[in-house]
Amino acid sequence: MELTQMIDAKGLAAMLSLSKRQVFRLNSCGKIPAPIRIGGAVRWPAEEISAWLKAGAPDRKAWNARKEIQA
Repeated sequence: MELTQMIDAKGLAAMLSLSKRQVFRLNSCGKIPAPIRIGGAVRWPAEEISAWLKAGAPDRKAWNARKEIQA
């Protein structure tokens, strides 16, 4: 079983130099990759965030289309 490192909203905010509130706003607008909900917690896979940033941080719709093409 492979363990994936997960990033919380505070950690993602620090990576993007934004506030935690702005991360949630971007999420609700579909500007960042969709998070994974674990119980009441919201987390993003660190590997996906790194790949998303390397791809130029496209919006969620474009990002999902790129992931489907690569799969």
